[in-house]
Amino acid sequence: MSDKLNDLPRGTETILIVDDQETIWDFLIEALQELGYSVLLAENGLDAVEIYKANPREIDLVLLDMIMPKQGGHQTFFKIKAIDPNAKILLSSGYVSEEEVKDLLNQGACGFIPKPHRLANMAVDIRKILDANKQ
Repeated sequence: MSDKLNDLPRGTETILIVDDQETIWDFLIEALQELGYSVLLAENGLDAVEIYKANPREIDLVLLDMIMPKQGGHQTFFKIKAIDPNAKILLSSGYVSEEEVKDLLNQGACGFIPKPHRLANMAVDIRKILDANKQ
């Protein structure tokens, strides 16, 4: 994987991956760590909210899957925003309605990346979001 990563934007921030599919999170964790990021994992929305609460001001970006058991991305989005209105949340899904995505983008989500993830696009999107509004 490393050869493909050389030209991609890198970072040292902490990213919380919220996804219930092991194959997805294995890929994301390995790729993001190779790009220099610290990665936390939540396997569902309930865990994501607890992890976010337990790490105040330490999570720079949440990569949030929209469709998950226990608590979906929509509810999770609002619960994280209730904890931190400035939370940077990037939505992700292979099967979500355009209306649902638009609703969350209007409510302050930073963007949407479709699955399957294309690493180059995702790395650029993550960097853009993390670099936006930097003082």
